[in-house]
Amino acid sequence: MTAAWAERVPASRTADHRAASVTPLLLRLPAALALGLLVLPVVALVVRADWGSLPADVTSPEALSALGLSLVTSTASTVACLLLGVPLAVVLARSRGWTADVLRALVTLPLVLPPTVGGIALLFLLGRRGLLGQALDTWFGVTIPFTTLAVVIAQTFVAMPFLVLGVEGALRTVGTRYETVAATLGAGRWTVLRRVTLPLVAPGLVSGTVLCFARALGEFGATALFAGSTAGVTRTMPLAIYAAFNGAGVSQGTAVALSLLLVAAAVAVLLAARAWRPGRAA
Repeated sequence: MTAAWAERVPASRTADHRAASVTPLLLRLPAALALGLLVLPVVALVVRADWGSLPADVTSPEALSALGLSLVTSTASTVACLLLGVPLAVVLARSRGWTADVLRALVTLPLVLPPTVGGIALLFLLGRRGLLGQALDTWFGVTIPFTTLAVVIAQTFVAMPFLVLGVEGALRTVGTRYETVAATLGAGRWTVLRRVTLPLVAPGLVSGTVLCFARALGEFGATALFAGSTAGVTRTMPLAIYAAFNGAGVSQGTAVALSLLLVAAAVAVLLAARAWRPGRAA
């Protein structure tokens, strides 16, 4: 290898080659099995699809209704996550000691809870006899469960941790030195947040937002218990897929088609999140 050629080799490629050369060969078999476990179910779904009827299945009224509702509610829940989650991420990133540990545990809780538990918890909070729902129903005549709003709340509950943890990690990575310099130059707190902090964590913010939207788009368990499955009102794509296999108004071919559509959306989301990954080399 000549020196001139070596200079043209990207440092990241050289590092990747070195890492591959020291990886034990015995790890490749379990790695292949793990990859097969992750990929083969999707392959089976692709094989099972009726590609001749796929366009008709995807464009059926039931499918379009579920798709439109999913896109609208996922967008609304993502906006809610941004409005509520970014401030929480900033507070979490700037907290220290036991306060940070408690906050992080609370933020992570929806990630480890079974989705059905989340749905039951939301019912006990916002149901007509719930902790807050009873007051809303008595004083204002507002009933949240089994409405489109309930879908948005359920999606926000399960998706917000992805945004909060992503932004918090980006904030901790960049540190506070630039904010401190801006403050010493006379910038106010809101100016520092708007002109320094948010631009620095923009890749992490975009990545977290994309993952948040993807999680909301695929939410099923909490939505099923808290919002139900009413066509045109609360039946999102995951619920429509489930309903198809139980003979509730959607053909099985449509369920497979919607499943493939969700897989394609997930792949697109992951590629977008990788493109915005903080510190990604050009």
